Amino acid sequence: MIRSANMIIKNGYVFDPLNGLDGEVMDLFIRDGRVVGDLRAREMRDAKVIDASGKTVMAGGVDSHAHVAGAKVNAGRLMRPEDHYRSVRERTRLTHSGSGYTTPSVYKQGYDYVAMGYTTVFEGAMPPLEARHTHEEMRATPILDMGAYLVLGNNWFIMRYLKEGDIEKAAAYAAWMLRTHKGYGIKCVNPAGVENWGWAKNVAGLDEPNIHFEVTPREVIRGLAEVNEMLGLPMSLHLHANNLGHPGNWETARDSLMIPSGLAPADRSIVDWPETKLDCRRRQTVYLAHAQFNAYGGTSWRDFSSGVPELARYINQTEDVVIDSGSVPFGPATTMTGDGPAQHDLYVITGQKWSNTDVEMECGSGVLPFLFLKTSPVHSVQWAIGLEVLLLIDDPWKTIMTTDHPNGGVFTRYPDLIAWLMSKRARDETARECNKWAYDRSSLGGVDREISLYEVAVITRANPARTIGIAHRKGHLGPGADGDVTIYDLDPTGLNSNDPSAIRTAFGRPEYTVKDGRIVARRGEIVAVPEGRRFYTTPYVDEDHELEMMADVKEWFKYYTVGFANYPVPERYMKNPTPIAVNRPLEAVVRR
Repeated sequence: MIRSANMIIKNGYVFDPLNGLDGEVMDLFIRDGRVVGDLRAREMRDAKVIDASGKTVMAGGVDSHAHVAGAKVNAGRLMRPEDHYRSVRERTRLTHSGSGYTTPSVYKQGYDYVAMGYTTVFEGAMPPLEARHTHEEMRATPILDMGAYLVLGNNWFIMRYLKEGDIEKAAAYAAWMLRTHKGYGIKCVNPAGVENWGWAKNVAGLDEPNIHFEVTPREVIRGLAEVNEMLGLPMSLHLHANNLGHPGNWETARDSLMIPSGLAPADRSIVDWPETKLDCRRRQTVYLAHAQFNAYGGTSWRDFSSGVPELARYINQTEDVVIDSGSVPFGPATTMTGDGPAQHDLYVITGQKWSNTDVEMECGSGVLPFLFLKTSPVHSVQWAIGLEVLLLIDDPWKTIMTTDHPNGGVFTRYPDLIAWLMSKRARDETARECNKWAYDRSSLGGVDREISLYEVAVITRANPARTIGIAHRKGHLGPGADGDVTIYDLDPTGLNSNDPSAIRTAFGRPEYTVKDGRIVARRGEIVAVPEGRRFYTTPYVDEDHELEMMADVKEWFKYYTVGFANYPVPERYMKNPTPIAVNRPLEAVVRR
């Protein structure tokens, strides 16, 4: 990776929650791609200087849950030719051309994220059998640092071991799979239900066993949470709860979040932890994906309402939960998820074209084009719910702002979300354009809270980085952090929540995006295209447990349609591979 020269960012209003900085006017120094406390006199003379006077300075944005790489994303691109007429990025001297709005090409999505101030993005669901495809697309995505969560919630081996009560073998298998497929963390999608979908069934409750393996969602959630902490992974179990998208599902979400209660977070990553004011390590033992889709009240679409107040009441009382919002900004979307039955339900409701896939012995998925309309009663409530989950949960360190791209909407609509969160006037103006259900069947109209720039930095940088265990180098601007900085043309001293358009403009096109101490975007134009990193974890377990587990794997591998030798992802599929050793004696780690 080409390192930049030294850099000084002068006189900006710095918002760095992990270091307790709330708009302090100060200088930032970057040497060899990393933030440092100061530069020597000779280094200062040669440094690139950016005058950030009157501007807002934050760490580079971190999106901890988006769908940007892999077979289901590519299926979305292929099945939506109309999506590619809507948004085009022309080829330049430095950049490839690209197209696509909800499902942009890999080049375009990288440029679009960076132009908006984001430097790190994680793929939210990687099926093991399709891991090579996922890594190929991440490899082709420019500039961004990336990683992917491995889907294990309906895996035959995991369900078999959990049914037998053999947590040690389940942990050995999960560790081997993460190393084999270069995955970063464990994703659990509709536990026990997706396996049933191979026989056109689902599970209706947390204690309903699935067919063949006869394990319940409760057993899978608890088992994988225990496996996660036994291994000491950098992030907690990332849970896509059962009954997604169904009225009344807030209770299932709440009850699911209670299952790992009592477990202690145990991050045993072998990294150089910085000395930040707040602890960089994760606090949670469960990370709920796209909470908006699991926070529904009512008993049918006729009495559909928000369930956020009740769900938020539980989350406000516990310290072991983090959610990302999966907010709905209205407009086109492409729903894609490993939850096949949920996608089929959406197909039945909408009649849209629909794609369904069963990934042998591992998981499944579905893809469907969608359009969220302000005139729709249900969609208007979904918009309100996506904001409620960020505004009614009191502690911003329990929340992360996402659209579950492209399920709730596209990531390029993040500036609109920020404007709605920072401005009640913006919410009220949008609500007047919506079906009256938006406020009638949610509590959003009565919420006066307007989040601050400090809280924006929490939910778009600091907390995503801490939640997924990558805050040793992302999400803050203290010494040792990567030199990823976003400078917004927004003066905090003149900020006016009654002018949401200024907020949208500033967050939509930052003055500068800096990656590893190098300017990569200026006012939306890409000016440099360095290669990003690919993060993955290499957890280890007792050798005897792994040997026993491997005997099972080789015995059952006859059911796969690929040969065992072709199953792993070779490191050559990755640019700048950046493994994080986990649960291993320090002396055994070969540092890169």
